Parts: sequence; C-alpha cells; structure tokens
Amino acid sequence: MQLKEIFHPIEEELLEVGRVLQGCLERTAYKSISEINRYLIDPRGKRIRSALVLLSAKTSHRSPVVNPQLINIACAVELIHMASLVHDDLIDHSSLRHHKPTINSRWGEEVSIALGDYLYSVAFELIADCGNPDIIRCISSATKAMCEGELLQVCERNNLDLSKDRYFVIVKKKTASLFAASCQAGELISNPGKTGTGRLKKYGLNFGIAFQIIDDCLDWVGREEILGKTTGADLRAGEFTLPFLYLLDNADAKEFEEIKKLQYLSQQDKEAFNIVKERLINSSAVLKAEEEARRYTVKAKDQLKDINDSPLKKSMLDLADYIVAGQTQSRT
Repeated sequence: MQLKEIFHPIEEELLEVGRVLQGCLERTAYKSISEINRYLIDPRGKRIRSALVLLSAKTSHRSPVVNPQLINIACAVELIHMASLVHDDLIDHSSLRHHKPTINSRWGEEVSIALGDYLYSVAFELIADCGNPDIIRCISSATKAMCEGELLQVCERNNLDLSKDRYFVIVKKKTASLFAASCQAGELISNPGKTGTGRLKKYGLNFGIAFQIIDDCLDWVGREEILGKTTGADLRAGEFTLPFLYLLDNADAKEFEEIKKLQYLSQQDKEAFNIVKERLINSSAVLKAEEEARRYTVKAKDQLKDINDSPLKKSMLDLADYIVAGQTQSRT
C-alpha cells in the first residue's frame, strides 16, 4: 500500500497544509530568502508528521473537525521537521537529500544555520497564534527533546561502547518525540482543555522509534536512487545505530578489534567502509534490527485498540505497517 492510499481520508487537509506551508515560506520581502525557501518546498515529501496531527485530531473527535488552527499546527510540525533536517545535513556534512543538493552544499554552512533557526521561528509563530498553552508546551517540549537527542548523538560519536539503551534514548528524543507530539497536539486541538488518554501520544512515540530503526537499516542496505540521499552516512560520521550495535554484539574479541580499525578507516576510506558494510549485510544484524522495529509497530498499533473503527483509525494502523513493509521496497 502506498502513502497516497493510506492518507486518502485526509487528502484535502494535507493539500491545505501544503498551501499554508508554501504561503508561510513565501511571505518575505527579501528575494534571497524567498529563493531559498522555494528550494525547500518538495512536493515529494511524505509529510507523515503533518498527517499524524490531522489523523489524531479527527480520530479523537466524534465529528470530523477541521479548522485553520489544526492546519496551522500540522504546518508548524512540518516546519520544525524541515528545520531539523537542515541542521542535521549541516552537522553530518550531507550533500544530498530528496534527490537534490542539501542547503549546506548549495548555500554553505552559515546559511544552513540561519535558515534552520528561521524555520523554527516561523513554526513557533504559527503555534503561538493558536493561543493554546497546552499545545505550545507539547511542541516546545518535543523540540527541546529533539535538540537534546541531536546533541547526545554528536557527543557519542565514535563511542564503540555505546549501549543499546543509550541508542534508544537518542532515538526517542531526536526522532520519536516529534511524532509523539504530533499525535498529542492533534488530540489537544480536538479536545481543548482535556488531557486525553495519552494513547495517541504513545502511538506516535512507538511509531517514531520504529521509523528511525528502519531509517538506520536503510542507511546500510537502502537504494540511493530511491532514498534520494547518500547511504553510509551514519558510520562515516562515527554514529553507531542499531544494526551496527548488533554486529558488534555478535563479534568475538578479534573481530571486534578488526571492526574497530575498519570503522575508524571507513570515515575516509571507501574500501574499508565497504568491508564493514559487507560484514554487516552478511550477518543477522539488519534482520534483528528490523524485527525490533516490528515490535515497536505492534506496540504502536496496540494503543489504538480502544478507538472506534473508522477509515481514520485504519489509516493509522496501515501507516504503522507501512513503516516496515513499505520501506523494504527501498532496499537493495
């Protein structure tokens, strides 16, 4: 199943999010900023986080409510995600995303830093306009967690003693926190003044963990022509993700030392990287990581059991399955 089919119940709302997003980025008097902002808008973007805001809002309300506030929050979440990608690409020295040069490779580091900050500010203007302190707190906390996760990941670079527990802390903060906040914000919009059950937030958290594990697997086995970005970036940056941690788990003392040396060399030497990659692919590491991702999608779907059946609930269930099953199409 493709995302377009999964998002069919919110198709019109997602189109409106796209229009608002474009309007926000074009609303500047400066030609240079307008040029960069237009470059950012990619019609091929999945906008999963925006979709989760919409699905959570409509799923948790008795009647399908859609209002400008909901669209603005969905747009704001997308802007926060875009800002984080601009900064991630800079930190990781990435040169390609969505099949085209990254902001840092086209305009330089200074523009990337300023642009990421600019996108965050546009997002929080939209959030502030909603006038709901619960939503402001929800998304602010998630943004703080994202920044903490990014900082932790950078601080843990080249740490071969990185534990899987530490890896999951980074994943929950850097990636899953915004998915969780997207679902929580949607529920808060539909039920102002109420705290909700917390189930949709837990759905988003578990969904986000699965999403990141699969993304980490694809960095090893994904097809660049489908992903639209260069693979192998994590190891070259010294960032150890779940598949690599499983590879280290299965290594004896001699193999561990060999991998350690190859990992260090792989940051500059393509041949060394290919040796590590071949070892990992020929091991059970990726399969074990994918199985872990499946367990988190099951946890996510379990949070929806008490919600009445509807096309919207089905979309959320299908989306969780898509993360693992659909993403395998991007593998080599």
